[in-house]
Amino acid sequence: MSVDLSFWKYKKGAAHDDRRIYESACCDGEIAKELENLPIDDILAKISSIFSDWTALDKNVYEKEDGGAFEIFTTPQIVRFDCYGMQEADMNSLMDILIDFGCPLYDPQIETRFDTWTDR
Repeated sequence: MSVDLSFWKYKKGAAHDDRRIYESACCDGEIAKELENLPIDDILAKISSIFSDWTALDKNVYEKEDGGAFEIFTTPQIVRFDCYGMQEADMNSLMDILIDFGCPLYDPQIETRFDTWTDR
């Protein structure tokens, strides 16, 4: 089973259009004026640290010996994980990393952004 987990941070006061942001920024890699730039190098370093027991095929692709894999797609403004056969706990770890950077999850499978904890 494949799951897509996408993350970004709106600028203060910006209008929220989650589906459009997902389609343009997370899928097409476009830059959006309403999004903050993220510390991508810091995020990738944290992922590398947290998933150090996984095999890093390169800086954006990780595999777990006993099953599961994820690929990372980034722009200066978004982080998207394409997860394959991963356990829920491992996907929760990815979510926790991005929450630490102030980025809530957008789940395109149900078209919902879990951002009630942020300043809208």
